Amino acid sequence: MNKRYGGKYSPDGSFDQGADGKEAAQTPIAPRIEVNPVGARANVLFIPAIPLVFTTLNNGAVGMALGLVGAGLLTLAAFLLRGGLEAAAEYEARRVARRPAFPRKMAASLLTGLGVCAATLAHGHPLLGALIFGAAAGALHVAAFGIDPLRNKGMEGIDTFQQDRVARVVDEAEKHLNAMEDALRRAGDRRAEAAAEQFRATVRDLVRTVEEDPRDLTAARKYLGVYLIGARDAAVKFADLNARAQNPEAQQKFIALLSDLQNNFAAKTRALMADSQTDLDIEISVLRDRLAREGVRLDT
Repeated sequence: MNKRYGGKYSPDGSFDQGADGKEAAQTPIAPRIEVNPVGARANVLFIPAIPLVFTTLNNGAVGMALGLVGAGLLTLAAFLLRGGLEAAAEYEARRVARRPAFPRKMAASLLTGLGVCAATLAHGHPLLGALIFGAAAGALHVAAFGIDPLRNKGMEGIDTFQQDRVARVVDEAEKHLNAMEDALRRAGDRRAEAAAEQFRATVRDLVRTVEEDPRDLTAARKYLGVYLIGARDAAVKFADLNARAQNPEAQQKFIALLSDLQNNFAAKTRALMADSQTDLDIEISVLRDRLAREGVRLDT
C-alpha cells in the first residue's frame, strides 16, 4: 500500500490517522482554482450611474428625472450582465446544457442603450443625437460582452422530462455543496476548505456524467442526495467544533471522511462511464448484425 511521504512536521503541519492510530495514506489536496466569469470590466459598469445622477441634479425637473431614469437603467443593465456572464460560463462549462431561459446579456445591451439615450437627453441633446448615442452604446456593449447562447447544447435525442429531473437533482446538489462551503468558511480551516474544493470538483465530474446521460440518474441519486447531505451535516458539525477552538482530531476525521467520499464518487463516475461504453458497444454490435442480415458487410 502506498504511503504519503511526510508526517507531523511536513509543510502542511498535520497528518491523518486511521482507526489504529497510525498515519493513513491520503491523496494530496490541491485546491481547484476557478476564474470568476464576471471580471472587472463588467463591475466597472456600475460606476457611470453615479456621476450621471450628480451631474443632472441641477438640470431642472425633466433633466433630473431623465438622469435618474438613465442611472436606474444603467444599474439594472450591470446587474443583468453579471447574471448573463455567469449563466454563459455555466453553459460553456457543460457538454449538455440548455440555453438560458431569459437572454440577460442581450437585455443588458438594450438597457445600456436606453440608459445612455436617457442620459444624453438629460444633458440637453436633441432626440436624434440621443438615439445615435444610445444605439452606439448598445452595439459596443454587444461587441464587448457578446450575446446569450440561443440554442441548447448536446441535447439531441435526450428526453426533456428526464433532463428536468436531472436539473432538479443537480440544483439540490449545488445547494448542499454551497452549504458545505459556507460552513467551512465559518470554520476558518484552510486544509478543510482545500479538501472540500477537491471533493466538489469530483462531485461535479459525476454531475456532468449524469447530465450527459440522464439514464444514470437512478444509479447516482443516492450520491447526489443522501451522501451530499451527510457531507454537508458533517461540515456544519466540524465548523461548530472548530469555531470554538482549533480541533486537530476533528480536522483529521473530517478530511478523512471527505477523502473516502471523494474516492467513492470517483469510482461511481468511472462505473457510469464504463456502463455507457458497454451500452455503446452493444448498440454497435446489434447494428452490425442487422446490416449483416441485410447483406451489408462492414470491415472491422
